Order: sequence, then C-alpha cells, then structure tokens
Amino acid sequence: MTKRDYMKLAVELASAAGGQTSPNPQVGCVIVKDGRVAGVGTHLKAGDKHAERYALEMAGAQASGADMYVTLEPCSHHGRTPPCADAVIEAGISRVFTASSDPDPRVSGRGIKKLLEAGIYVETGIMKEKADELNRRFFHYVTTRHPYVTLKMAASIDGKTATISGESKWITGPASRLDGHRLRHEHDAILVGIETVLADDPELTVRLPEGGIDPIRVVLDNELRFPLRANMLQASGRTIIFTSERGDKDKEKALKAAGAEVIRLSTFRVEPETVLEKLGSEGIGSLLIEGGGTVLDSFVRTGFFQEAVLYQAPILIGGRDAVSAIGGSGIERLSDCPRLILKQVEQLEQDVKLTYRNEVQNECSPEL
Repeated sequence: MTKRDYMKLAVELASAAGGQTSPNPQVGCVIVKDGRVAGVGTHLKAGDKHAERYALEMAGAQASGADMYVTLEPCSHHGRTPPCADAVIEAGISRVFTASSDPDPRVSGRGIKKLLEAGIYVETGIMKEKADELNRRFFHYVTTRHPYVTLKMAASIDGKTATISGESKWITGPASRLDGHRLRHEHDAILVGIETVLADDPELTVRLPEGGIDPIRVVLDNELRFPLRANMLQASGRTIIFTSERGDKDKEKALKAAGAEVIRLSTFRVEPETVLEKLGSEGIGSLLIEGGGTVLDSFVRTGFFQEAVLYQAPILIGGRDAVSAIGGSGIERLSDCPRLILKQVEQLEQDVKLTYRNEVQNECSPEL
C-alpha cells in the first residue's frame, strides 16, 4: 500500500464520526509497522480521546519505530485531553505523515514543530484537499469565530417551494427529506424565521433510522410572536430566540419560563451578522438555515453564508405568485449577486441534490 492508501483509510475513519465531534475537528489516524496496519483510531466526540491516542493504544509496543498517518496535525496544547504530539513522541513513532495543518492558533504549526524537534520525520499535505473538505466547518469557525453557514432549499425545477394555493407537502421525495435530516445531524444549530414557526410548528429535530444528534434550534422573531406551546419547546435541547427592541417584554418572560432562551438585541431588526457573532461566542461552529424565504434572503443579500444545498424535484409548478425558495426584497443588480461554485451533484431517487460553495463572502454584497 502507498502513503495515499494509508491516508485514505485515515480520512475514511475521520468521516465516520461526521456530525458528532463538534466543537472539535474530525480526525482519523492509522499506524503502520513493517507494511502492516498496527493501529487505527478516530476522534468520536468532544472530551473523548483523540484519534492518535486510540491508534497508539491499539498498536501498543508496535508503535515504536512505526509510521503514523493522521488527517490533522497532532495537537500540542492541553485542552480536555493532553497533547497528542507528546504521546506520539513518547510512543517512539519514527515518521508522521499529515494531511491538513490545524488553523487553530493554539496548535497551528506547533504540533509539527514539536515532532521535528524530537527527531521525528514529518511529511505534510498528503490528501490535503480531502482532509480540508472534511473539516471545512471547523476550519471556518476557528479562523472567523462565526459559524459555518449552510443554506438549505427544496424546490421545483422552476424554484418554487409551494403551489399558488400554498400546497407544499411534499415537493421532494423521501430520499431528499432523509438527506435533509443528515444535514441537521451534521450541524451544531438550525435556524428558521418566525413565519416558519407559525405556519408549520416544526420540532427541528433529527429523525434518522440510525438516530442522530439534534441541533440547537434558533429562531429569528423581531416582535416575539413565538407561541408558548410550540413544538420546539416540548422537544429536548436548547431553543434560542433572537428578538429586537420591539419584542414584548412580558412575552419574553413567559418564553423564558417555558424553557426558551431569549436574546434581545438593541436594534429595530435582527440582522444576520449579529446573530452569527452571538452564536459564535456560544461555541456554535456550524449553522443550517432552513428558511423561510425572507430569512434566506437576508443571508443571501448580506453574503453571510458559505454553502448552499438545493434539493431539486423533477416537477414544474409555475405561477407568478407561487412561493419561491428565496423571498424577501432580493438583490437589484446581477453584479451584486453571489456567484457560487457547484461542488457536487447527487441523484436522490428522482430528485437531484446540488451543493454549491460561496467562495467570495461579504466583499461585494449590498448593504441591507
């Protein structure tokens, strides 16, 4: 097997823990001795052992003089667990091959420096693109302290989410809806506007056959119209409601008594940038925006998003007044519209899942 083969295995190990390691990155590790895999490991959840330590434990005495393939630079700082770089040195690993460098300022370059100073051979950048893709949300958060934002839409070929009569269930098929729940599982938080709450009374939980982790629920509600008996407040987990200076103070007290967290902003309207700053300060590293159309529009117009996922159904709805995936006031000039890069196309039964990236963010976006 080649270096890429072993690193591919490490990437696959890291991929298996998608959605459950936040606020930590996904990391996989493979230890090879005399051409044979001696130990493997992956980071399973925050506070648990890191991938390198699991692999070292499995390898045992065989780690001495062995090669280590790890998808991310070994950490060099004390967090919930001791530094992995120290464990690698103590185990007698002779060579370390890494894919990604860690942009976390507590680690960046220091883990590799420590290994080199201990006389360990280090080679970096093997399958870097694959490993970076795996941790794109983590990398964005540690460098900006804003959550990585994904816009999610489900629409017809002509971009409609409901017919002229308002019928919307279901435009996309079961496979798309199931994949949408996987998206929820992969994100720390999920955000909707108050109109979605009033119209659908959603729980915003993860419903996968194999289970999953429910995201923190976030609602934008300028006037605090959130119902006290909403399904969100009956479900386990956190519900955060952002309101403006217009939000009723008595309603705020009642919502808090019902279990909601209310964040009041001293502005006339709740704006995306302020929401992202507040969520980032709470350690929320990724955010899925599920709507409605006005909320999606506010993130599109300000440019505060990194990814857009469209589940496109093979139907045509038509109608000038039929509901579109993105509503609001829109953008006046084409030159101000975000130009996205298509990263992936997947067939989900009869639907198509299109994943786009916003490579240029917050630079040429019009002001609200």
